[in-house]
Amino acid sequence: MTGNRDILKEIKLFVLDMDGTFYLGDRRLDGALEFIHAVEAAGKQFLFFTNNSSKAPENYIHKLEKMDCHITRDQIVTSGDVTIRYLKEFYGGKNVYLMGTKALEESFTKAGISLVNGRAGSEAEKTPDVVVIGFDTELTYEKLERACTYIRNGAVFLATHLDINCPVEGGFIPDCGAMCAAIALSTGAQPKYLGKPFAETVDMVLDHTGMKKEAVAFVGDRIYTDVATGVNNGAKGFLVLTGETKPEDVEKSSVKPDAIFDSLGEMIQFL
Repeated sequence: MTGNRDILKEIKLFVLDMDGTFYLGDRRLDGALEFIHAVEAAGKQFLFFTNNSSKAPENYIHKLEKMDCHITRDQIVTSGDVTIRYLKEFYGGKNVYLMGTKALEESFTKAGISLVNGRAGSEAEKTPDVVVIGFDTELTYEKLERACTYIRNGAVFLATHLDINCPVEGGFIPDCGAMCAAIALSTGAQPKYLGKPFAETVDMVLDHTGMKKEAVAFVGDRIYTDVATGVNNGAKGFLVLTGETKPEDVEKSSVKPDAIFDSLGEMIQFL
């Protein structure tokens, strides 16, 4: 561990990344569940946050249950949730074309977002005011073409998060940021990204929990998303070395973690 050890005592809410921080694939990392128990025993709170907008929060709740970590819906937030909140605040009642999975589409619909499906039929006659790009693991060329056409015709260009690649067993697959790069090259337009590491994510966490940002730490294995969310927006950013980032990467990064730990398990002794 490097950094100020006493800083953990000031934290009342730990916002935890998932893959690479709490688990790797389908395997819970050593000490991760014990960290959750220690946080609760210390009278503090935790919240899971993932940039991955391809799945519904309920999918993650079920996955965590299999790892003996039982949480409620209000203990997990995704970049999809942040995007829904942003749409309601700034584009309430507007028509939205979503390039995302069926799971994300269901989340938007449940939240009352007016979706234009872009397929043949009456809905196709509606011109969307906003195009939202998610991590669409069900992407088709038709969906990509529709998104580009609507953006080229003046629709607002939003994206749930900026991750370029998603780690999977054996390597990486293209994530939301890669899809947005293709759309940006085609249209000449750049998206507004939501999710980590942007201020809208911090704002939602604060509203969701009632915490002050000085008492919140974002914890994860990526400097440019997890750590940067805290460091760049007035909260704290803690790096764990159980996923993507290696110690030598910290020296090259303009974002400097408030503290670095080998794992969530190592953080227990400093609570």
